Amino acid sequence: MRLEALVQDSLRSVLDRLGFPSPEIPVDRPPRRELGDLSSRVAFFLAPQMGKSPQAVAQDLARALSSHPAFAQVRAVQGFLNFVLRPEALHRVLAAVLEDGLSYGKGEEGQGKKLQVEFVSSNPTGPLTIGHGRQAVLGDVLANLFAELGWPVTREYYLNDEGRQIELLAQSLWARYRQALGDPQPIPEGGYHGDYLVPIAQELAAKFGNTYPTWNEETKNTFRAEVVPRMLRLIEEDLEAVGVRFDVWTREGDLIRRGLVGEVLEELRKRDAVYEKDGAIWLSAKAHGLGRDPVLVRSDGTPTYLMVDIAYHLDKFRRGFDWVVDVQGADHVEEQQQVKLALQLLGLPQKFLSYCLHQFVTLKGQEGIEKMSTRAGRFLRLKDLVEEVGRDATRYFMVMRKPESHLVFDFELAKKQSLENPVYYVQYAHTRIASVFREATARGEMPEDFLSLDLSPLREPEELVIIMELDRFPDVLRIAAHEFAPHLLCEYLENLAGIFHPYYARVRILGQGRVTSARLALLAGVRLVLFRGLSILGVKAPEAM
Repeated sequence: MRLEALVQDSLRSVLDRLGFPSPEIPVDRPPRRELGDLSSRVAFFLAPQMGKSPQAVAQDLARALSSHPAFAQVRAVQGFLNFVLRPEALHRVLAAVLEDGLSYGKGEEGQGKKLQVEFVSSNPTGPLTIGHGRQAVLGDVLANLFAELGWPVTREYYLNDEGRQIELLAQSLWARYRQALGDPQPIPEGGYHGDYLVPIAQELAAKFGNTYPTWNEETKNTFRAEVVPRMLRLIEEDLEAVGVRFDVWTREGDLIRRGLVGEVLEELRKRDAVYEKDGAIWLSAKAHGLGRDPVLVRSDGTPTYLMVDIAYHLDKFRRGFDWVVDVQGADHVEEQQQVKLALQLLGLPQKFLSYCLHQFVTLKGQEGIEKMSTRAGRFLRLKDLVEEVGRDATRYFMVMRKPESHLVFDFELAKKQSLENPVYYVQYAHTRIASVFREATARGEMPEDFLSLDLSPLREPEELVIIMELDRFPDVLRIAAHEFAPHLLCEYLENLAGIFHPYYARVRILGQGRVTSARLALLAGVRLVLFRGLSILGVKAPEAM
């Protein structure tokens, strides 16, 4: 049984026996070890109904729990109930962790439902940069976390292959093509200067010769048809490098050709959610509390990105998803509010769509902090970053900070093979345990079955603290998923490694008889949780380093 559930069940039993009402029973970890192992504020919920102070209620509960076999001590302190656990209770936790094995921490909350996580969705105007990398890893790890909670997850990439930016990209490629033929055509205003277009332009110069000397409708269609698939291949290379794959790719052009945009616009008209002004069609957002009314269809009849995005999310709903999580930059907040409003006006559930917001990334290297700009051609490709620092460090560093905070990617630290590097620090704990297991096997001290071992020799304070930390793992997964906060898993793994490394250095593990077997079981629990956590992050758990 999990420790939180142990305290809750014990309190419910006492409350029933004393005839007390049974409210929600929160269980927390005290901020300082001397306060106990676990704590509950339940007396504060009961006090008004009992006509007593929280401290008096807590004292009554402490007396009733004093003989419970799992608790060495139950103290009432300023209305809080503080619990000190007996080692035997913690041994049962470790046994349960080992029994669950690779299913430890998994949940069932998402069974029978469907979740879609949409992320990256970068315009196909160039390779992915380090900035896109944060969103790619963040979305991928969130999908992994929800899968651990039992959600069937679909990873989706929305490909914006229509509109002005694609035309600018095509014209930029055409200018590079003309330059390859000796014609000094300038990159169009607002176009793409990246060198990644140069080799493509040279290929097209060899393929077409001087067939397209001027920029016209035929030229535009030809170069659009050439550039989008090539950009998509570059994007797929970057995603593959960082270990991200998508189940579904949805194209904006397909949504428009299917007539979905017009269908959604007509439905919004029926619900009096839009109006016409200056030849354009506007969403009535201000009437519903938003700051301004955005344009949905321009005066020339072309839909805006917002209009297509609304249609796209209705399409998601029709595909049967119960919940959709979009991972986006924090600079899109206004548009997100508009999409959510439009979906509600269309009759979709309010909680159908959630946004995971993240701030931007800068690269800190030997030459300081460098800003990324795909259009200007100044960027570090995601694939190149992975080649420099490795996939493990890239993925870990991308999610080890709160998404809402700006991320400074420390290039030099990420390359270090030392305990200064947080991912190396966590991986090294796993490696050390693997090394101990190899030596134990060589010495004939490796247990055949951890599940039948006597764990009673585990009495050292660090050993009990480690088990307490292993017990937290399922809660960390749940909170990290629902708060869109994978950094909490990184912090947890670093904390677990931080408890383990000094313990490993201090105690003697092998050659201690029954103590050895128990300590190897403890290490097996640590190794299991490290492996599970690193796997969810998409990072290797190495056997040797």
